[in-house]
Amino acid sequence: MKSWFALIGLSLSFLSGGVSAQLPDFVDMVETQSPTVVNITTTQEARRLKRGGKRLPAPDEMLDFFRKFMPPEGEAFLPPSRGQGSGFIISADGYILTNAHVVDKVDEVTVKLADKREFRAKVVGSDSRTDVALIKINAENLPKVTLGNPDKLRVGEWVLAIGAPFGFENSVTAGIVSAIGRSLPQENYVPFIQTDVAVNPGNSGGPLFNMKGEVVGMNSQIISRSGGYMGLSFAIPIDVATDVAEQLKTNGSVSRGRLGVVIQQVTPDLADAFGLKHSGGALVADVESGSPADKAGVKVSDIILKFNGRPVTGSVDLPRMVGATKPGSRATLSIWRKKAMHETEVIVGEIKDDQTAAKAPEKRAKSNRAGLSVSPLTAAQKKILKIDSGVLVESATGPASRAGIEEGDIILAVNNHEVNSDEELANLLNDPQRKSAALLVKRQENAHYVSLRLEP
Repeated sequence: MKSWFALIGLSLSFLSGGVSAQLPDFVDMVETQSPTVVNITTTQEARRLKRGGKRLPAPDEMLDFFRKFMPPEGEAFLPPSRGQGSGFIISADGYILTNAHVVDKVDEVTVKLADKREFRAKVVGSDSRTDVALIKINAENLPKVTLGNPDKLRVGEWVLAIGAPFGFENSVTAGIVSAIGRSLPQENYVPFIQTDVAVNPGNSGGPLFNMKGEVVGMNSQIISRSGGYMGLSFAIPIDVATDVAEQLKTNGSVSRGRLGVVIQQVTPDLADAFGLKHSGGALVADVESGSPADKAGVKVSDIILKFNGRPVTGSVDLPRMVGATKPGSRATLSIWRKKAMHETEVIVGEIKDDQTAAKAPEKRAKSNRAGLSVSPLTAAQKKILKIDSGVLVESATGPASRAGIEEGDIILAVNNHEVNSDEELANLLNDPQRKSAALLVKRQENAHYVSLRLEP
């Protein structure tokens, strides 16, 4: 019996004096870094989905109420929706990094700081290929994060995440780096940092800190069978995120290089078949006609082993290297062809990004209390439409959207005043004494008055 108690005492002594003494203390870092993390709330306004021809908004509020729950044939109603995410401040004047999927296709973005202040945010731009977005709030002297070097991360070291999982603001979770340079399906441009840090919906866009209090990544996604955390979390390296953010801030879009080849992984069997001693590189399975690679003489069955002197250890490495290269610049390819090394120079092309600065065009900005953005009609358009006045709706948010006004509608008049410009519309709607307005809306061949309550 004594031996058992001695063994238990030895185990407790080992735990208290050995393992626990080596566990990190996150308290000071959390107190310092929490103010740099923000909670992001997004709103998408109500939408009507059409399967057939367009319909006019309901002529009165009671009928509109019933249409929401019993839409007529060919029409469906989507109620307003809200989303949540996280972000972190990268400059004292209000620039914030988050995930593109957090702010994609939303009407309104609200940022809540750690001190409980709230700001309406502008989406400067987003990039779906890396899932990075840059947003901006009008504030000064904000606490900002310190950026670290993800290249210095080591598998097994401690990292910490701060975010708002399921809306619980400033939640802190910790874990270790599980792997670096991880590739995920359909994600060709990001060498993900894999961790076992608990990340859940709402953590998206939040920072991943190293033990120095430096941001080394941005939490982006998880792999899960349940929809929640199961030990596999992935973060975008911060150097990738900041490079994208700088391009979005400067150009409104992201510029990426391209070669114009289809590639595949070199397996040990393929390496043996092509006379390579080790599997590695990117095997060219197809070359696009007229592409930069085609012009440089790259051929099917070539194995690209180096790009600008950097080893291509696997096929997933090449898209990242090429994508990070400035279009129009010259690059050297080291190629294995017919059991011999060759070098060729290529002028890198450009991939056009599929998503540029969000909500950037001025014509789509909210210009009045109804949430309408409009453009004037030409004399020819008025003649075709057989109308004497009117403005074309470019976008509808707020009260206008809730009343059922849509892009492509024509506003003929406000109450009994004809309108022919956005200035006239704004003057009629922005009267602070006016609490409601009746808009004469033309859609296709029909015209009808729509009543809406104006925002303060």
